[in-house]
Amino acid sequence: MRVSRKKISLQAVETPDVNISLINPIIQKYQGKKGNLIPVLQGVQSLYGYVPREAFIRLNEEMGLKLNEMYGVATFYAQFRLSPVGKHIIKVCHGTACHVQNATKITEALVTELGVKDGHTTEDGLFTLESVACLGCCSLAPVMMVGNETFGSLNGKKAARVIKELRRNQTQP
Repeated sequence: MRVSRKKISLQAVETPDVNISLINPIIQKYQGKKGNLIPVLQGVQSLYGYVPREAFIRLNEEMGLKLNEMYGVATFYAQFRLSPVGKHIIKVCHGTACHVQNATKITEALVTELGVKDGHTTEDGLFTLESVACLGCCSLAPVMMVGNETFGSLNGKKAARVIKELRRNQTQP
């Protein structure tokens, strides 16, 4: 049996929240340079907080970068995101020190408090919850980070309190 390949259009409809022209300086800076893929993706992610589909298509069209190579790199390295993240990224450490201090209970409490699974973003776009291998704060175990702020010696209730306080501060003028 012969299989025929379907031609897929690379034309993307620009979503209102993604101004794809913002990547023009990145394209100009890295156009024609060897080893440009990771710095290009890092630059795009620094603009949007993730690498939007439209950016992959634009980079393919303008720079000749192959879609499968870009997606391969973006899905291999944990630093890259393919969907929008919340205003606050919550990282719960699950390294050895935190694990033995019951970091799982912290994650479970945050899943309940936020109403999202690990790796997902709340509907209001405020929080993204992530379990990470290590935050390097073993003496504070168990620990979580919200943005660049570290919270140590946690339990489920303390972690949920931090989130409640952040949410309360978001709603105040």
